[in-house]
Amino acid sequence: MSAVRLVFSGVLLLALCLSCSSASAARPREILVGGYHFPPYLIKPEEQEPGLTPDLVAQLNRLQARFHFSIVPTSAARRYRDLEQGRYDLMLFEDPDWGWNGVRYQGIDMRTSDAEVYIARTQPGRGQAFFDDLAGKRLALYNGYHYGFAGFNADPEYLFKRFSATLTYSHDSNLLMVLHGRADIAVVTRSYLDLLFAREPALRDNLLVSRRIDQEYHLYAMLRPDAPITRDEMAGLLQNLQDDEAFQRLLAKYRLTFKKNDRR
Repeated sequence: MSAVRLVFSGVLLLALCLSCSSASAARPREILVGGYHFPPYLIKPEEQEPGLTPDLVAQLNRLQARFHFSIVPTSAARRYRDLEQGRYDLMLFEDPDWGWNGVRYQGIDMRTSDAEVYIARTQPGRGQAFFDDLAGKRLALYNGYHYGFAGFNADPEYLFKRFSATLTYSHDSNLLMVLHGRADIAVVTRSYLDLLFAREPALRDNLLVSRRIDQEYHLYAMLRPDAPITRDEMAGLLQNLQDDEAFQRLLAKYRLTFKKNDRR
């Protein structure tokens, strides 16, 4: 092979390597976001609105091109194991009290809060005192969720034996159980209830909502320590997002509260 052809081959090989390196550098890093049914954060696919988490993921992808966020399914009970096993990298809108003790994660304040409230069927003579004592009342709860009145113990057997709880996989089912007299009290997310009343105002006359709050939670992003994005990178993206009025409008759309001051 002549010297000219050797030089040409070397230049061609270098160009190919640089091209591959450039393409690799330009490719966004994939960040898998775990999601389980938790209205209004993640709503069933057949519903008109996908939920806050899919909307926020879309905002993150519009905000920048270094990372691409996509949602992968998990469940309320399985989400801890799936994070530790690397089946997803990030969980949005979580509270550390919800069974995260002993799980390796890096928490990032999302400056967002929500709450759980009690609901019962409206009846003559029934008032707020109905919620003072849960003993002897039939409870409708969401399987895998953590409740303040139970000390955040989500074990189904414990909830059944201690509180005679019926566990389902739907706030809607629990609501219907209360309306049809099959349960005395259900515990639902306040933002979910506010959205429900906005869609179906007549329900307000049929439901008694407690002024007593089961729990008020301050929400975090839970990041896997070995994720393709660092905690500082993720915190920076969330900060940029939170500084945008579009983020605050998104929270308002789903009836959530935005905390202007960071909690350290």
